[in-house]
Amino acid sequence: MKSWKIIISGGGTGGHIYPAIAIAQEIKKRQPNADILFVGAKDRMEMQKVPKAGFKIIGLWISGLQRKLTLSNLIFPVKLLLSMIKARQIIKKHHPDIVIGTGGFASAPLLKMANMMNYPTLIQEQNSYAGVTNKWVAKQANAICVAYDNMERYFPKDKITWTGNPVRQDLIDNKLTKKEALSEFNLNPDKQTLLVIGGSLGASVPNKTISKHLKIIEQLNCNLLWQCGAFYFEDYKNLASENIKILKYIENMQAAYAAADIIISRAGAGAVSELSLVGKPVIFIPSPNVAENHQFKNAQSVTNHQAAICIEEHELDQKFEKTLKNLIQNEAQRELLSKNIKTLAKPNATKDIVDIVEKIISKA
Repeated sequence: MKSWKIIISGGGTGGHIYPAIAIAQEIKKRQPNADILFVGAKDRMEMQKVPKAGFKIIGLWISGLQRKLTLSNLIFPVKLLLSMIKARQIIKKHHPDIVIGTGGFASAPLLKMANMMNYPTLIQEQNSYAGVTNKWVAKQANAICVAYDNMERYFPKDKITWTGNPVRQDLIDNKLTKKEALSEFNLNPDKQTLLVIGGSLGASVPNKTISKHLKIIEQLNCNLLWQCGAFYFEDYKNLASENIKILKYIENMQAAYAAADIIISRAGAGAVSELSLVGKPVIFIPSPNVAENHQFKNAQSVTNHQAAICIEEHELDQKFEKTLKNLIQNEAQRELLSKNIKTLAKPNATKDIVDIVEKIISKA
C-alpha cells in the first residue's frame, strides 16, 4: 500500500487545532511514512501548535468575519480570493489522497477549493451547532464526522457519522489513582475536591463567581483546585491557602481530573468531550461570547440526558451557591450525573474518524 498524502486544515482556536493534531497523530501511528501537511491561518495559534506537535504547516492570509463593520470585514473578500488561489496552488503541488477539515475560518478556502478540484474531503464538526465553514463545504464532502446527534439539521444525513470528538490519548490512558493525583497538588485526601477550569487564558465571570464563594467552599469542607488562567492569575493568586490551590495553567490535566470530585467548566466542544470521558459530575458555565451561543447548545445536549448541570452566566448570582451546595451534599445526584455523562463518552473517536479516512482513500 502506498503512503498516504494528506492535507489537514483547521484553526483559529484550540477547539479546531487539537482535533486536527489528534487525527494526524493517529494517521502517523497507522502509516509512519504518511506525508501530512497542515494549512492554517497566518498569525494564529496553529502556526505554533502544529510545528510543536511535529507537523509541517503553511499559513493562508485569512481571518473570520467580525460581528460589526470593520476594516478586516471590508477586505475579507480579497483575503478569501487570495487564500483560495493559494489553496489551489498547495493542492496542485501536493496532490493529496484526501483533504480533512476540522473547522474554523482557516479551513474554508482549502476545503472549498478541494471540492472544486474533485479531491476527496472529510470534515469534522466538534460542536452541536455547526460552524459556518463546515456548513459551507458540507454539500460536496465525502464524509462528515460529528460529536452530537440531530446534526442532520445542518448536514446531509447520508454523509454523517457520529464519531465524537478526538480527545488526548493521555486522558484515555489515564491510570492515576485519586490518592496519587491529590498528592500531586498537595491536597487533603479527607476532603472533596472541586476543580475549576476556564481555559488557558481564563474566564472572567466564572472566576469572579468562584472568588465570591470561597468562604462557602471552605464551609463545605472542600479542596479547591482553581485554574484561573493567565489573564487573571495576578488578580487571584493572593487568595490561595492550604486547601485552595490557584494556578495560572494546569499542565497535568490527567492528575487534575483524577483528583476532582466535582468539576466546573466552560462548555467548549473539546471540554465537553473530555469531561464525558472523565465521567465526573460537572457544572457547565457556557461562554455567551461565542458564535450562535454554541457553548450553551453543547451543554444543553448533555443536560438533556441528565448528565450535567448548566448555569448560564446571567443566572450565576441566583443559582450558583444553591446548586453547588446541593451537589456537594447529595451523593446520589453526583452518582447519577457521573453515570449518565459516561454514556456520552466516545473514547474511540479519533480511531473511528481515521477508519473513515482509510475507507475514502481505498475507494479513490
